[in-house]
Amino acid sequence: MDLSQLASDVNSASAHPGGSAAIDVSRLADWMRATGLDTRDLRVRVLSGGQSNPTFLVQTAGESYVLRKQPPGALLPSAHAIDREYRVMQALADTDVPVPRMVAWCNDPTLLGTPFFLMEYIRGRSFMDPTLPGLDVAERKAIYADVNRVLVTLHGVDYRSVGLDTFGRPGNYFARQIDRWSSQYRSTERERIEPMEALMAWLPAQIPDGDETCVVHGDMRIDNLIIHPTEPRVIAILDWELSTLGHPLADLSYFCMSWCVPPDLWRGVAGVDLTALGIPQEHAFVEDYSRARGIGAIRHWDFYLAYNLFRMAAILQGVASRAAHGNAAADDAASMGAKVRPLAELGWRCARRSEMQ
Repeated sequence: MDLSQLASDVNSASAHPGGSAAIDVSRLADWMRATGLDTRDLRVRVLSGGQSNPTFLVQTAGESYVLRKQPPGALLPSAHAIDREYRVMQALADTDVPVPRMVAWCNDPTLLGTPFFLMEYIRGRSFMDPTLPGLDVAERKAIYADVNRVLVTLHGVDYRSVGLDTFGRPGNYFARQIDRWSSQYRSTERERIEPMEALMAWLPAQIPDGDETCVVHGDMRIDNLIIHPTEPRVIAILDWELSTLGHPLADLSYFCMSWCVPPDLWRGVAGVDLTALGIPQEHAFVEDYSRARGIGAIRHWDFYLAYNLFRMAAILQGVASRAAHGNAAADDAASMGAKVRPLAELGWRCARRSEMQ
């Protein structure tokens, strides 16, 4: 989907994505004027996609913004942290990490039902499919190389110098994350899934030695990136709600899950003819990252993959739970529960493969 095309398709006076997630345009206009923003010819439209925070395109006579807000209803602890999204993108604004410009933050839930923020609207290309359909081999190759560059750049940011020293707890990242997502999974569990049980027992005992702390995005996928309209480079990273201080290999292996997952399961490239498409092999992508960061070969790679497949399964279980309670942001949220077991099976396969090395 080319997000720039959305600008010509905004023709309603209010947005009604469904139920209590709708925007009260009159209240939004009052708040924008109080914030010093122009509201002439104000129009709002829901942006498609996303399993989490409702997202809207806001246009006036002279400007375009994106509005992100928490979903309505009961939320899991620490979920939908749009305040963290706003904070981290604002902190990274003067670095080489490509992020939209933050415009304004509102913590008053009485205005639009939940807290929200406005940010710059970035015109560019967005791809849900990691095979990047419609592009030629050279452009795919260049885009994947630039994604690698962006990961290296993000993980090289001095989080203390940009004011993010209290953005998370340095150290012991994997132990805390495994505990967190195990708890989240238990709170939304609908049936016993043996591979998830196995992973929750295996992962805490297999955490590799050594630690490192940097800003991690937490949801680094092709569909959370905006690509330049005509050039093969990343111009914005979106959806920072899972960002924190963490281990850089968690971010890298999360992006690399795509090579483990078949396209019909969850936005993956497993089984695809990567050479014909110009997409690098997983090992080549990892080697390029390691070389750029000067860290040498990565040991225990299958642990990191198993961890992230477990984490994704737990996340999708939460999405399915929100859908069952009627407060998920995307139309396909209810189908996410069916992906939990196969993702857990892939994760357990990685775990067993790690044991054989």
